[in-house]
Amino acid sequence: MRRILTFISATFITGSLLAGGLVTNTNQSASWVRLPARDASTSIDAVYYNPAGLMKLDNGFHFSISNQVIHQNKEVHNYYTGPGGAFGLNDGLYKGKVSAPVFPGVYAAYKMDKLAFSFGFNPVGGGGGAKFDRGLPSFEMSASDLVPALVSKGASGYRVNTYFEGTSVYYGFQGGVSYKINDFISVAGGVRVVSAKNTYQGYLKDIEISLPTGWTRADVIMNGISAQATTAAGSTTALVTAGAGALTLAQAEQATIITTQQRLALEGALAAFGSPTTITIAQADAVFKGAAAKYAATASLLGDQEADVTQTGTGYTPFLSVNISPLENLNIAVKYEFATKIELTNKTKKDITTDYTEGGVPVTMFPNGEKVRNDMPAMLSLGVDYGVTSKLNVTAGVHYFFDKSANYGHKVNDVYVPNSAIIDKNYYELAAGLQYKINDMFLVSGGYLYSRPGVKADFQSDLTYELPASTVGAGGAVNILKNLQVNLGFAYTFYDKGEKIVYHLFSPTQTSIPARETYFIDTMVIAAGVDFSF
Repeated sequence: MRRILTFISATFITGSLLAGGLVTNTNQSASWVRLPARDASTSIDAVYYNPAGLMKLDNGFHFSISNQVIHQNKEVHNYYTGPGGAFGLNDGLYKGKVSAPVFPGVYAAYKMDKLAFSFGFNPVGGGGGAKFDRGLPSFEMSASDLVPALVSKGASGYRVNTYFEGTSVYYGFQGGVSYKINDFISVAGGVRVVSAKNTYQGYLKDIEISLPTGWTRADVIMNGISAQATTAAGSTTALVTAGAGALTLAQAEQATIITTQQRLALEGALAAFGSPTTITIAQADAVFKGAAAKYAATASLLGDQEADVTQTGTGYTPFLSVNISPLENLNIAVKYEFATKIELTNKTKKDITTDYTEGGVPVTMFPNGEKVRNDMPAMLSLGVDYGVTSKLNVTAGVHYFFDKSANYGHKVNDVYVPNSAIIDKNYYELAAGLQYKINDMFLVSGGYLYSRPGVKADFQSDLTYELPASTVGAGGAVNILKNLQVNLGFAYTFYDKGEKIVYHLFSPTQTSIPARETYFIDTMVIAAGVDFSF
């Protein structure tokens, strides 16, 4: 049986929340928010950005605690108008909010002359919660199709009550060791344990159609049609049992097996279900029984449904780092993070039924115990920090994500596809910034980050979409004490608008109908952090 309704996707909020690749966050300190080019950092946030650069710290203990408050707006506008352009969505503009009031970064390092040990904790992926009060167009298009499908019964409108809320966070716990070979070069290595958790809660209910008699639940309408088919099947089954299955209805009337009134009623029922009236009674019996089962199943899909799902999984990310200082005022850093294999397991309390097999077995969105791949890709970063003067530093960075070789568990038309089907090029980012030391107490900074995904059109949907983006960050730091620094930053990310032609299957006629769909995002972040040492 063809799917009637769609609901939520397991890939919806598992991506990066601000800076980073398709699933990786690189906004990992308050210092980054005020200066989004930290790849050659030699401060305590080098635990994440440049582990080998920790050898530039003074001997002793170093700590950093920061938090970012992130707010993101998402908008999807779908222009679906239904078959013939006469019907469609009530309102094609869908707005959602993603919030992360707590986005922590915690770093610690103990540095000696030639050796340093470090620890880091941060949300390396996800980190926020998404809320759509009225769902998304893919939730609603099939419900809107009920109007043209039932127009012969006087249908003139629809309404539906949908809600979706989900959270996603991939926490990283990393440990590393850094070693100073000489004043020119340092190296580091370590491993990050990634603990992933996604939650999905939502419902799809109160689907109603406006009929001449008033608003009527869609499942009641479908159950009514199923009951009509069952009643008709009762008559044809009795005729088949009596040995009249090979006759047409007209022949059965001529043989006085049925009356004219019975023939007309059964022929009318056949016509209503789109079947010719000249078929045999046995064939008519199969039509009525099939229609009864089909509309009963459709009623079940159109009834009230809820989802309550938690997905969890664990992965491991080895990483290597090299820091090179060819000049006293020049620092060059290279870091490589290996790919992280993550397999999420569903723990499902409530699930959405999306279809039934030919044998009548329900097909659900999140089968309990099902395992879904959602890897994090390998990443290569390159950073440069150059001291133009004793007060002014210029920084730059490049991030390259090996998306094409990762398994994101992405679906197209409900079928898992390899990344080659949805990703054309690997994701990259380019960053640059300036930092100016006003005096021993105050410094200011600012920077720019450009992000470019390499996804194909088949990747994009109202549930999961990636757009080129530009991030501007600015702020400063205050050295309250020689060993105590407070960092403050503000960043805003504006995205290019996206657009795609989506194809929706109009189930009654199995016709694919195109619709234009546009995508919009913007993100704001405020951050504060404290770095201290002793």
